[in-house]
Amino acid sequence: YLPLDVIIFCINILLQGVQKPFQEVIDLSSGDPHRAGMKPVSFIRQVLAACLYPELLEDESVPLDVRLRAQRLLEDCAGGSVGSYTPSSGLLHVRQSIAEFITRRDFGVPSYTKNIYISSGSHRALMVIVKLLASGEEEARTGVLTPMPCPHTLPTLLDEAGVTLVPYRLIEERGWAVDLEELHRAVTTARGRCQPRAIYISNPGNPTGEQHTQPSDSCLAAFFTHQFFSFACQVYQDSVIGLDREFISYKRVLFEMGKEYADTVELVSSHSLSCTCIGECGQMAGYMEIINMDPEVTHFVDTMLCTDISAPVTGQLALDLMLKPPKPGDTSYDTYTQEILLTLTTLSQNAQRALELLNDLPGMSCQPVMGGIYVYPHLYLPSEFREEAKTLEVEADVLYCQKLLKEERVLVGAGHHGGATSSHHHLR
Repeated sequence: YLPLDVIIFCINILLQGVQKPFQEVIDLSSGDPHRAGMKPVSFIRQVLAACLYPELLEDESVPLDVRLRAQRLLEDCAGGSVGSYTPSSGLLHVRQSIAEFITRRDFGVPSYTKNIYISSGSHRALMVIVKLLASGEEEARTGVLTPMPCPHTLPTLLDEAGVTLVPYRLIEERGWAVDLEELHRAVTTARGRCQPRAIYISNPGNPTGEQHTQPSDSCLAAFFTHQFFSFACQVYQDSVIGLDREFISYKRVLFEMGKEYADTVELVSSHSLSCTCIGECGQMAGYMEIINMDPEVTHFVDTMLCTDISAPVTGQLALDLMLKPPKPGDTSYDTYTQEILLTLTTLSQNAQRALELLNDLPGMSCQPVMGGIYVYPHLYLPSEFREEAKTLEVEADVLYCQKLLKEERVLVGAGHHGGATSSHHHLR
């Protein structure tokens, strides 16, 4: 998932065969917690181990709650084996667990199993939905309002799906806030070259680390009145930083607006195992909840997921374990709680250390991080550096990344995005 320009630069270095004064590269460009050294959650790995090797169900050295949970999950697998296929939308038991989790998270706003679809990661879920929205050519082509900055894989996904990216700028000086006037500007300027029909939202922000708290939610709530199809990526909802903050889902905001909107606005929200506390990126499983979509259309969601046959079964089981962790009194409860607390504490401390370091460096500044696993520092590059980049025909922040990799063995992503000017450069 590295930007193409960084990949090409790395390949060129390898092809040159030039000896470097270091033996390894520190990769700060990818959101892969386990690769960065985070330990897997013991309970999840133990249950998955027992599901993969059922003989462990008879091993009394394995905690009792682990064995009972594995046995229950295997009962939902065809033939009692994780090696069997599942329905394309996922195991029924796991979908029920997801619906129960969403209802608890949103303080009683109901979620229904029939609206839950499990996919091979949230990226796959988004592709399915965007392809359903895609239609028309040129000025009649579907447009998707997309925050700038956004996940660096998103523009490629939208292009592959056959829709037009309609950028709306997040306001950096206000902590990467969403601005209602900016949303209206984006829609107005897009008309004539496409038909804006949907909006993509990331909360907490990727790669900017903002959390959409009540004022911003109110802004987006006002935008819901336009009846745009909305896709909310909420993968990092488990990593809201700060004791005085809570995660507020867009579904909850929508239902608080009243029945007029709760029953009409089409909203898809996603979550996945790539979240901060679990970080099981390689298990490749996520889910989406779809509300207010025409049943004849949701039929095609299931049909399109059939092209994958089913999401990885161990990933589906891990989703169940993530959303229904051990309860007080269970054998694994204390260990699980300690591991999750350690991860959240480490994340919070690292975010604070990163902010202090970046804001102390000359030529850099960084907005506070309120969630997720990314920081997005602003680069203030001198005019000579920008001129060098212009001569080399590369973006200035790309050149900065290249020099950082070549000279300091640190790999970061360039943060240039649509609408950036020569004086606005960032790092991912």
